[in-house]
Amino acid sequence: MASMSETSLEGLEEELTCSICLCLFSSPVTIPCGHNFCTSCLELTWEGLSGSFSCPQCRATFKSRPQLQKNTVLCKVVEQLQGRSGVGKQEEEEEEEASAERGGEETPIFCDSCLQAPAVQTCLTCTASFCAEHLRPHQDSPAFRAHQLCPPLRDLQQRKCQKHDKLFEFFCRQHGSCICSLCLLEHKLCHTSPLEVAKANAELVLKKKLVELHNQSERTAQLITRVKTNQSQAAETASRKRDLIRSEFSEIKALIEEKENNTLKVIADEEKRVYNKFDYVCGILGNKKKEIQSLTDQIEMALTEGDDVLFLKRATALQRTSTKDAYVPTIEMDQNLMHSTYQAAVNLKDTVKQSVPQCKQRKKVESTLSVGEVAFAAMALSSNEESSPSSANIIKRNANPPPVKAKPTAAPAASKTAGKKTRKLEILLMSSSPSVSFLSSPQQDKVLQQTQGTSQVEANTKEKKKAPKVAPTTGTPSAAAAVSNKELMESFMKKPREELLQYAANITLDFNTAHDKVILSDKYTRMAVSDTPMNYTYHPQRFMDCPQVLGFQCFKRGIHYWEVEMQQNNFCGIGICYGSMDRQGPESRLGRNSSSWCIEWFNSKISSWHDDVEKCLPNVKATKIGVLLHCEGGFVLFLAVGEKHNVIYKFKAQFSEALYPAFWLFSSGTVLSLSAMKD
Repeated sequence: MASMSETSLEGLEEELTCSICLCLFSSPVTIPCGHNFCTSCLELTWEGLSGSFSCPQCRATFKSRPQLQKNTVLCKVVEQLQGRSGVGKQEEEEEEEASAERGGEETPIFCDSCLQAPAVQTCLTCTASFCAEHLRPHQDSPAFRAHQLCPPLRDLQQRKCQKHDKLFEFFCRQHGSCICSLCLLEHKLCHTSPLEVAKANAELVLKKKLVELHNQSERTAQLITRVKTNQSQAAETASRKRDLIRSEFSEIKALIEEKENNTLKVIADEEKRVYNKFDYVCGILGNKKKEIQSLTDQIEMALTEGDDVLFLKRATALQRTSTKDAYVPTIEMDQNLMHSTYQAAVNLKDTVKQSVPQCKQRKKVESTLSVGEVAFAAMALSSNEESSPSSANIIKRNANPPPVKAKPTAAPAASKTAGKKTRKLEILLMSSSPSVSFLSSPQQDKVLQQTQGTSQVEANTKEKKKAPKVAPTTGTPSAAAAVSNKELMESFMKKPREELLQYAANITLDFNTAHDKVILSDKYTRMAVSDTPMNYTYHPQRFMDCPQVLGFQCFKRGIHYWEVEMQQNNFCGIGICYGSMDRQGPESRLGRNSSSWCIEWFNSKISSWHDDVEKCLPNVKATKIGVLLHCEGGFVLFLAVGEKHNVIYKFKAQFSEALYPAFWLFSSGTVLSLSAMKD
């Protein structure tokens, strides 16, 4: 029974222990989260705080300091526990300490009067221990009431001053030792206090120390959390850089390893296009056959009808039903596309064969182009020479090198930057990839003349002669050219939709650029926003932060017109951008950089955006928006299809790169569809 009561008392003591000082509650109080603490411990914990008071146990925070109220029920339970088990617990602790000193041997403390019975109390005044029988005078006689009793102590000599043979009654803080009353004369200059006061002060100091350690532990935990956060951020940064590096090397590997597959893909796409048309025609013919068979069955059934009236009714209805002969349109493969694809690979191979030996000879000359510059020049010139949209789409979608600007001083500028190009361009050039670009013979001559170190005057003369074949520069146009471009733009602003349709272009969406929450459907002509991520595979051209997607087609030359229909919601943006626009970060959103132009619908508010500059526009009710891009004229028009004053906004710019249709969808429910402009 005794062991069971001790076990229950031990469990009760654990419940009645303060989590700060790890002792039984002293004047316990309860805070709003339900946890209890000693009043002094909680006061020390919250000392010096002006806000953000938190529970030391569950970390619950309070805006203002809670009003502390004493838990009277808990106080009574603690007092009862201390009254019932205080003496026994002290005895047990003393016995354990003595047992530890003696090496684990437990011997009882005997009465100093009879030397037989175990002692139950020790009188500090008499400096003797007594059993229950001999302790009776101390309990009954008034003469002993002033004597100080305590649990049995084994060695009372340790509590006496060895010099004066008197019990310790005071504590000297300077010397850190207990002294008797006669020692006070020797310590009159020291700060002394009674043992009870010294003990209380020492307990208070230790509790403060415990609170400080607790706070230090919390701060250390916070620092550990911060360090781990920084560690994870560093790992994330390194991982992101690794991904970027892998992306760069993946482009190199793609250009090297897929030098044949990219060209064959053009043939495969053309084959698929023709095959799909044949498949579609087969489906139409199949439906036509079913229609003829159904009519045949009806006629045969009518011929079996015996009733003259019913037969005539059915015959009359069947005679009115007519069928047309099946028609098969002419379906052929684009031979020009296939030949240009093959010829482009041959031209590029010849150019590389001629450029690589010359590049080795030019290593001794400082003011020459690097091999990478030759590759970039070749790709830029080829992109400028391509005139048909179908041929332009043959270029690899992910390889978007910056175009060469046709300035008279291009040759020296290129030579200065020769040393800054990376080795991947040399690898790209030596890989002889047939899908990098398309070079014609005049372009080969131009590249070779640049790489052979043609003089400044000769380069200027040749570039002036070939000015029509070079991409438009970003320099400021002359006054006459500005007036001409302005008149050209105004003439297009006045054109009706019927005239603009002659520049119509069918736009499809590029799956590799779609954000993880953008859904593409209807053969990549319809886009919407999903509430949950679609978990698309990683691609270096994919938008990472903004729900955006680009068109698959790109435009470097000519005039192009397409239309976008807003089916639901008006939280969206429609515009154009360079292929080099960032795919992640705050500048990857349309209009928030110098590489994109767009208009946005934010509910009823319409605004234009370019280079992070917003202009509010008048509201329009049109649900179909037309976009007219004039590459040579250097402007893009956004039109409200179906309204009288249909020009929403116009941008003027000297485009220096190929442009892609771009779309931004803000909230779920937003749906944009690309209109089919021509068959």
